Formats: sequence, C-alpha cells, structure tokens
Amino acid sequence: MVYFCIEMGVAQTIRNKIERFADGETFTYEQLSIAPKDYIAASKAIERMIDRELIKRVSTGIFYKPKKTVFGELKPNEEEQLKPYLFENGKRIAYITGISLYNQLGLTTQVPNKIKIASRDKRISISRGALKASPVKSYVDVTDKNYYLLGILDALKDFNIIPDLDKESGIQRLVQLLKELNLKEISLLIQAALAYPPRVRAFLGALLEYLNLTDKLNPLKESLNPLSTYSYEIEKFLSTAQNWNIK
Repeated sequence: MVYFCIEMGVAQTIRNKIERFADGETFTYEQLSIAPKDYIAASKAIERMIDRELIKRVSTGIFYKPKKTVFGELKPNEEEQLKPYLFENGKRIAYITGISLYNQLGLTTQVPNKIKIASRDKRISISRGALKASPVKSYVDVTDKNYYLLGILDALKDFNIIPDLDKESGIQRLVQLLKELNLKEISLLIQAALAYPPRVRAFLGALLEYLNLTDKLNPLKESLNPLSTYSYEIEKFLSTAQNWNIK
C-alpha cells in the first residue's frame, strides 16, 4: 500500500511536469528530473500516458505531447525532433547546418534528404524513419549564444557550393542577416570567424565593411595573408570585395 501511494505520487508529479510542455514539444527523461529511486515508477507512469495517447514516443527515451488540429494530429517538426540531440545536460552542443540551414536562411529552395549536424566534440548520426542526419565538426564550441552565428559563417564557407543559389540575391540576404545582429553579436561572430578558413574571414570582412562596421575589422584583416586571393566571383555584387582580395 505504501509503495502504491508512492507510485501514484510519482505519476502525478510526472503528469504535472509533462503538462508544462507545449503541444508538439519533445522532451526526455532528463528534462523530467526523475530521482533514481523513482525511475521505475516514472517509467510506468510514462507508459500509461503513452497507452492513453496523452503522449507519444519519438524514439527510445524521447517523447512528445501530440498537437491536435482540425486537420488531425501533428507530429513534432524536424527541428523539434532533433532537439534532444542538439543538447546535453541542458546545454547546447550542436546545431543544424548544411543545406537544411541554408534553406532556413533563405539562400536555397532545396531541401536535403539528410541533415547535417555540427558539433565540436560529438559525432551525431541519426537514422530514424525519414529523419536522417550525419555529423560534421564545428570549428568552435557550440553554445546557445553562438550557434546562429556559426550558421552564418557556414553559409559564407559554403557560398560557392550552395545549390540553386543566386549570388546577387545571396549577398543581399547575407547583408540583411548581418544587419539584424547587435554589436555584441557582431563581436562574437568575428571571434568565431577567426577559427574558420581565410576565405570566410575575408568574405565576412567585406560584408562588414559594406555595412560600415570598419572599427571592428582589425582582427580579420590581421589574420589574413595580404598576398592571398579568394575566389567567390561576387565583386560585382559586393563593392568592398576587392578590398579583401576577393575575386
């Protein structure tokens, strides 16, 4: 009887915690902060909620509250399904990059069959139904403060190979993305860029100079070999390109 009461108490606590998640939001056991002594009772409570279709399982240890609409039940979107892989112990360790990201940034209309996930120290591979992801190594440690900035730098790195990219429109879009950053974010962007290949630093320098952020450019200028040139074929779309030896 005592164990039954404890189990019911754990079940109610689990339900209360799950109710705080938004519909369609994924969550893991870790986010429920289950004490080791309550793990069995919590597991049973979760299984009962799955049986009653109050929650559903994405994969082992990953669940979500189904979102119901007039068109039926919606599954978590791609980014939400990936969220448990992008965080560890509550901290971001990875981010989506590659064509998926460039599509989100408005640089391409293509949607890849396989997503790329960048992380500094962890190789993240996923093969679960239609959701597939392969790992790439990030140039710096990934945090909540810099992952968006790293995505922009990745776009500069891959600018020549982004499928269906119109370079003139791409430059305009990148300028707009940089305009939306505050000065602290610009400083973080430059700091991260110093770990990227020289062509990325030059490209970023040309974009920031175009935006008249000339007081921020010394670290980028000093990191580059003045005799090196970088092939992007954007000089007619970006007036400052030649100042950075971009041909």
